[in-house]
Amino acid sequence: METGTLKQKTPMKVIISVDYNSQTPLYKQIVKIFQDHVSAGDYKVGDLIPSMNDLSNKLRISKETVKKAYSILREMDIIESAQGKGFYISNKNKGKIKTLLLFDKISTYKQTLFNSFVETIGDRDRITILLHNQDINLFEFYLNENLGKFDYYVITPHFPLCADIQKRVVKILKKIPNRQLILLDHNIEKLKGNFGAVYQDFENDIYNELTQEMHFLRKYNQLNVISLAGSMYAPKLIKGIKRFTDENHFNTNFYNTINVDSIRINDSFLILNGQVDLKLIELINAARVKGIKIGKDIGIISYNESPINEIILDGLTVFSTDFKQMGKLAAKMIIEKSLSKVKCDFKLIKRNTF
Repeated sequence: METGTLKQKTPMKVIISVDYNSQTPLYKQIVKIFQDHVSAGDYKVGDLIPSMNDLSNKLRISKETVKKAYSILREMDIIESAQGKGFYISNKNKGKIKTLLLFDKISTYKQTLFNSFVETIGDRDRITILLHNQDINLFEFYLNENLGKFDYYVITPHFPLCADIQKRVVKILKKIPNRQLILLDHNIEKLKGNFGAVYQDFENDIYNELTQEMHFLRKYNQLNVISLAGSMYAPKLIKGIKRFTDENHFNTNFYNTINVDSIRINDSFLILNGQVDLKLIELINAARVKGIKIGKDIGIISYNESPINEIILDGLTVFSTDFKQMGKLAAKMIIEKSLSKVKCDFKLIKRNTF
């Protein structure tokens, strides 16, 4: 294997080498080399590093390659430059942890998660947030562009559950070292390793909480479960709901649309698609048309907590994981440098609609 080597006369005799045969681009190798040397203490704050000309000449690579690497290192606050002094190790990033939050989207409950994470981790962390919008191609692009630039990668891996997409998600996530990866909201069982995860268990969480709250459900004649066709985790939730209703002999119907004629007094409704969505609005309007009082004549439970739920219908009852706890636990893993897999609390928050 052919390598180029530069020995710089510093107090630590720092050695910089690249592998010309590696599939990793040379500029990324250089970035990683400096990151590792700074983390190991081989370079101290203020230490000079080779000029772009010196490094390109001695490693026998183009100056543009070195320039690209140094530009990234400057963006990361690992190095600085000054006229007449050259490039040197920066003190801007001293003691700061660099974390990439790669979320699928920002919703009210994701905002709760984010706020809790930031509040817990304090000013010890430098946070960058990107949104992949459940687009696997965009997700892969973001990760490839940011590998090696952060100390931790905190990811909500929400993608279609079809086998080929999930297989690709696992392959992409394997690029991140286990010690740097924390999954939020959804744990991927087929991804093996000692990475961190703070997650909800969709099927078992809803099954267990319905069992716990059975005495409330028994007040109603029938449970109507409403979900949008194509909802990502609805199949897992419905599986848990069916297991509960079958075991406990509940009258249950499952719908993708609201039928005004099907709304009867003393029925309950569980809407699986979040807070103020179209299905909830349709149900409220349909109940009003028929003169049915929500919370008295029928019961409504929505899914996923949000601050606005305290206001909707004078208090909307929800099943929800604890997103505040989720953000706090993820931040504590980073602070304590101890990753583990933790299932988040899930509960019924009972208000006026049920």
